[in-house]
Amino acid sequence: MTTQLRLVGVALVALGLAHLVLPRLLGWSTDFAAIRPLTRQIMHCHTFFIGVVCVLCGLGPLLLANELLAPGRLPTAVLAAETVFWGLRWLAQFGFFPPRVWRARRLYVAGFVGFSVLWTWVGGVFALALACSLGVWSA
Repeated sequence: MTTQLRLVGVALVALGLAHLVLPRLLGWSTDFAAIRPLTRQIMHCHTFFIGVVCVLCGLGPLLLANELLAPGRLPTAVLAAETVFWGLRWLAQFGFFPPRVWRARRLYVAGFVGFSVLWTWVGGVFALALACSLGVWSA
């Protein structure tokens, strides 16, 4: 379980850092040319902070995996928060991205499938770590 938590931490930190190049990678300058400057700035600001949240959510399991698996109220609360957060992100993957949006291009299909697997793994690892912390499951 410790290794899985650390791997999830690495993945989340990498994902957070990827937000630095996400606008360029997705061609936002072309897509956003027609929208108001305030809306464009809000999108860039939100993307930056989503990246920061991913990095911060990944640093805990990356650097403190053993501490997160130790019994106690704080590790349980952190694991519960991560489980809820990434579980909601998993639900959003299927609720906010209908097939008509992502089936348009192979890259979008690959992204949808890849992120579906990622959120399943991330949410599952945190849920199992929470079960360990609660004494319901042993690693």
